[in-house]
Order: sequence, then structure tokens, then C-alpha cells
Amino acid sequence: MERTLSQYDAVISECHELFAKKAKDYGTAWRILRVPSLTDQIFIKAQRIRTLQQVGESKVGEGIRPELVGIINYAAMALVQLELGVAEAPDLDAHAGADQVLRQQQQARDLMTRKNHDYGEAWRSMRVSSLVDLILMKLLRIKSIEDNQGNTLVSEGIDANFLDIINYAVFAMIQLDEGY
Repeated sequence: MERTLSQYDAVISECHELFAKKAKDYGTAWRILRVPSLTDQIFIKAQRIRTLQQVGESKVGEGIRPELVGIINYAAMALVQLELGVAEAPDLDAHAGADQVLRQQQQARDLMTRKNHDYGEAWRSMRVSSLVDLILMKLLRIKSIEDNQGNTLVSEGIDANFLDIINYAVFAMIQLDEGY
């Protein structure tokens, strides 16, 4: 588990570093995005990964890894929006926005630690393509919940699905780093 935590932290550090740099460039314009807009953005990234896996080449020169970084950061942004609500204009400075995103990424890490204990790191035997499929499935679930105005009968809420998406994307990045 110590190896997993170290690898997980390295991935989150990479994602957060990019997010913080973009926050300095763009500010927190993302605070105006409604959660379904973020869901759609993540869906596009996951679909692109699936296409790249099936086709085997990229015509725009960006591979799977940058899309996974985007998924992790967008899912954390969605969790911030769920918690703070959508702003009419950017209401956080770049540093505060980056801190909010990191807090959500750390919440995903805490969940991963609990689940990894129960599942015994089963994700390590999964293919990256399966992790991407799980991300897409979670996004379709989120879209259904969003279409039902957030109401569920017995299912986890939107936030739990975004946390799982972060974890699946981190696992996929670790698998890519290990050559799978």
C-alpha cells in the first residue's frame, strides 16, 4: 500500500502542478461552469482516450496521459462546484481555487485508501482500457442523475461518482507509468 500511496501522490502532484499553473494563466473562470458542463468536458476527454486506444494514433499530438490529467482536474473542479455552488463570476483567486481542487483530490485519495484496504489493490490487475470504460460508465451514471435533478433511489450521489473517476484516472496513470 505504501507504494500505491507514493505513486498516487506523484500523480496528484503532477495534476495539481498543472492546475495551479493554469490557474495563474486563466484565474478561476471555471467557477462559472455548471456541473453538467464539467461532466460533459470529462466525457469528451474519456471518449477521446477510448478512441485513441481503439485507433492507436493521435492526429493532434496529445496522447492518453494529458487527457487523464484533465479528467482528474475537471472531476475535482466538479466536486468544488458541488460543494461551493456555481459562481456568477470568478470568486476565488488562483491560489484559493487551486487549494479547493487539491482538497477534493485529497478526499479522493482518502477514499482510495479505504477502498484499497477492502479490495486488496485489485485495480493493479486491470487494464487501462477497463479503467477508461469504468470512467465512461460513471459519467453516464452522473448524466442520468443530473437528468433526474440529482435524485436517486438507492444509488450513490454525483459526488461519489466523481471521486471514483478521480481514482480510476489516477490508477490508469499509474498503470501507464508502469508500462501496462
